[in-house]
Amino acid sequence: MRDKVDLWRGAISLVILGLALLCSVPAARAQELAATPPMGWNSWNHYGCKVTDAIVRAQARAMATNGMKAAGYEYVNIDDCWQGKRDAKGFIHPNDRFPNMKALGDYIHSLGLKFGIYSSPGPKTCAGYAGSYQHEKQDAETYASWGVDYLKYDWCSARQVYKPSEMPAVYKKMHEALVATGRPIVYSLCQYGMDRVWQWGPSVGANLWRTTDDIQDNYTRMAFIGFGQEGLAKFASPGHWNDPDMLEVGNGHMNADEYRTHMSLWCILAAPLISGNDLSTMSPETLAVLTNPEVVAVDQDPAGTEGYRVSEEGPLQVWVKPLAGGSTAVGLFNAGESTMPVTVHFKDIGLNGTVSVRDLWERKDLGNFKGSYTAQVPRHGVVLIRANSDN
Repeated sequence: MRDKVDLWRGAISLVILGLALLCSVPAARAQELAATPPMGWNSWNHYGCKVTDAIVRAQARAMATNGMKAAGYEYVNIDDCWQGKRDAKGFIHPNDRFPNMKALGDYIHSLGLKFGIYSSPGPKTCAGYAGSYQHEKQDAETYASWGVDYLKYDWCSARQVYKPSEMPAVYKKMHEALVATGRPIVYSLCQYGMDRVWQWGPSVGANLWRTTDDIQDNYTRMAFIGFGQEGLAKFASPGHWNDPDMLEVGNGHMNADEYRTHMSLWCILAAPLISGNDLSTMSPETLAVLTNPEVVAVDQDPAGTEGYRVSEEGPLQVWVKPLAGGSTAVGLFNAGESTMPVTVHFKDIGLNGTVSVRDLWERKDLGNFKGSYTAQVPRHGVVLIRANSDN
């Protein structure tokens, strides 16, 4: 009798263990998804509604072969304007610019990259195409069947059918639909930072959430957005990121110093690095900005700490981002109209004794310093350093 009881106890223990393991799978998947800020490309900034299957394939090929994939970029994301009509059963189909979404997804995957798409919780997208309103489950199943790995979900016309107070529940509904497909899909909320989304984004399953309205390819707008992220650091962590919008690097309306400022600031902010230029024709200089390994490493640091401002003097700012292993990334920014010296005082960033400094854009060691480090920073420019204390 005792043997039978022991057998039953053993069987029950195995069942409990199995159930525990099954229950832990979604949590583990959530933790692994976007463990560092997502890196990739999105069609909107450069192509808008002119995007096509051929364009997306060209961008994917470029990413796979020009060094971007090696640098960590992996998502190839179609933004608005891909949607066609729904069939009699309510399932969405792409328009004639995208003859076969499954084939496109397969092609992107064949390059070792991932496939992203776009929709809205409202009846229409921003450009007036079909949204996911009342079709969330169907759309999630469709995306999964196409091999989608990333969904950008843009509020747009949802304001016409939902109250602002319903926003978290509306976003959670699509998250649950995505989870139900069984396919890991990065979930990106695009609702322009309304209703302090950084406070509730993780609770509705978001991996990233826009903190601001749209970026533009000019220094004034980029700086307003980037420097305006101060105070949001405590809301970011592995799997959950503040998103100050996509990169404009290479689109032609900022100079080299301004684009380095853009990239440096986004990396200090642990922001998603979603490029928005034409990858197939960009200059070597643009590619160098997007793929500098020491700069990208600041963004992709496994500690997942978002940087913050430690000092400000008129147009001069110092931002700091603690890194895994004890190093510290420091951005010395000059938003002024002439070259000016910018100083970081090591006590302000928790460093004592002798501090070694490395310039990450130049990729060279600058030596050892005590007390502070000062750089001459060009107009609208940046000096990005990594600092290590001997204490």
